[in-house]
Amino acid sequence: MKIHEYQAKELFQKFGVPVPQGKVAFSVEEAEKIGAELGRFPVVVKAQIHAGGRGKGGGVKLAKNADEVKKWASSILGMTLVTHQTGPEGRVVKKLLVEEGLPIEKELYLSVLPDRGTAKIVFMASEAGGMDIEEVAAKTPEKIIKVYIDPLVGIKGYHASELAFGLNLAGDLVKQFSAMVSKLYKLCVDYDCSLLEINPLILTKDGSVIALDAKINFDDNALYRHKDILEYRDLDEEDPFEVEASKYELNYIKMPGGNIGNMVNGAGLAMATMDLIQQAGATPANFLDVGGGASAEQVENGFRIILADPSVKGVLINIFGGILRCDRLANGVVEAAKKVGINVPVVIRMEGTNVEEGRRILDESGLNLITAKDVSDAAQKIAAIAKG
Repeated sequence: MKIHEYQAKELFQKFGVPVPQGKVAFSVEEAEKIGAELGRFPVVVKAQIHAGGRGKGGGVKLAKNADEVKKWASSILGMTLVTHQTGPEGRVVKKLLVEEGLPIEKELYLSVLPDRGTAKIVFMASEAGGMDIEEVAAKTPEKIIKVYIDPLVGIKGYHASELAFGLNLAGDLVKQFSAMVSKLYKLCVDYDCSLLEINPLILTKDGSVIALDAKINFDDNALYRHKDILEYRDLDEEDPFEVEASKYELNYIKMPGGNIGNMVNGAGLAMATMDLIQQAGATPANFLDVGGGASAEQVENGFRIILADPSVKGVLINIFGGILRCDRLANGVVEAAKKVGINVPVVIRMEGTNVEEGRRILDESGLNLITAKDVSDAAQKIAAIAKG
């Protein structure tokens, strides 16, 4: 789960990580009031959406006086902000962070996340902080420092020192930075973060280390332990199909630019099915794993969500019946078709438990369904339909 920058900074403050003074605004009037409360200019007006690259997209502006706060707030609120992470459709800005401007001496990069390959927590840092850190990682990866921490042992002083010296910090800056690193590690572990990123982490002209930006993502599977974090969820920032699917505990991800809807049981089978669709010349419109123990109701709602996507020109259902019996799947598809109606071709490949009963249900349903003998055959048929 993603949260906004202002929410991440609230968590930073809770753990004692220094951030600029500021507040969230939902209107131009609120932005003007916050600008006045901060007491001095310049202030920064920042669009709040779940995507990076906001500055390059025109969503971050420096206001030198009260009139400019009003000007920038008026232009950013309600705009469709397009960045490299939003896709061409962009995101509508509905809230702003208005915070104090700070005298920047140097910009750094700092992040912490779990590393699956080593089963450790890794800190990544670089002197090349700022908006183009992705380019640094691609072209000059040697500029990025990595320090691995065994979660069974925890963070030690030498971990922070290695990062600080790698960033060429000295004197009191090392002390400030090391304290921040320990606090960020605790935040990451305590809240099951899948990513915690500060870009940029700044050194100010008066000798302070401050998180100028803040990004936190959380492990969805651990959210039951963090009811307070669930309150941060912003449904306006999530794909409406994914939000709807989450109500029924379905694993659904929208794939931009796709034209073939998929319903599969099992994540591995789903990814293999998507690969076959791509190889056949079509493009997957979604990832939908209904899981091994899906009920007929879940299948029905999954099918309904797929059909509600206007970009879908055909649907491929690929089920290997184990825990999810083929007859249960068939009943779910039939019920969804009755309630929603099928306006695109549907290709079904089923094998496994109760497959004959499942096929009988589909045959007697009166639905215009296309059967396939195997996964490759199903992908070829649905791709041919999409092309035609």
